[in-house]
Amino acid sequence: MDAPATNPALLSPFHLAFPVHDLTLARKFYGGLLGCSEGRSSEHWVDFNFYGHQIVAHLAPEQIGSVAHNAVDGHAVPARHFGIVLPMDQWRLLAERLQREGVSFLIEPHVRFAGLPGEQATMFFLDPSGNALEIKAFADIRKLFAK
Repeated sequence: MDAPATNPALLSPFHLAFPVHDLTLARKFYGGLLGCSEGRSSEHWVDFNFYGHQIVAHLAPEQIGSVAHNAVDGHAVPARHFGIVLPMDQWRLLAERLQREGVSFLIEPHVRFAGLPGEQATMFFLDPSGNALEIKAFADIRKLFAK
C-alpha cells in the first residue's frame, strides 16, 4: 500500500539517527560547515536542525564503516545515504559554498537524468565519520516522484 499523498508545503519533519566516531567533529561539520543549529545533546549524542528535520549524531565509533555503492546515471552512489531536496537556487548557493570550503565530493555537483522526468541537480559528500549525504534539487519539485 502506498503512503498517503502529502502536500510538500505541509510535510512533517523526519527524524534520523546515525553513528559518528567523534561528536566534536560532527558539531564542526553539521553545525559549522552545513549551518545546522544544535538542539539537545548529551555526552553521547547531539541533535541538529537539518533544514527543519531532526537528525541526531550518536557516538558509536564501532558502527561506522564502509558503504556499498550502486551505479546510478554513470556514478557510484552510496547505497546508504541521507540528505535534503532544496529549491534550485538554495542548492546552487550551497554547492558553491561547499566548493569554496574545499569539501571533497564523492560525486561533484551536477545535473543527472537530463531531459528525463526525474532530472535533478545532485551532489554527494561524506561527513567526518564517513556518513554519505546527498543534497539535491529539482527545477520542478512536482517531478520529485515522476516515473
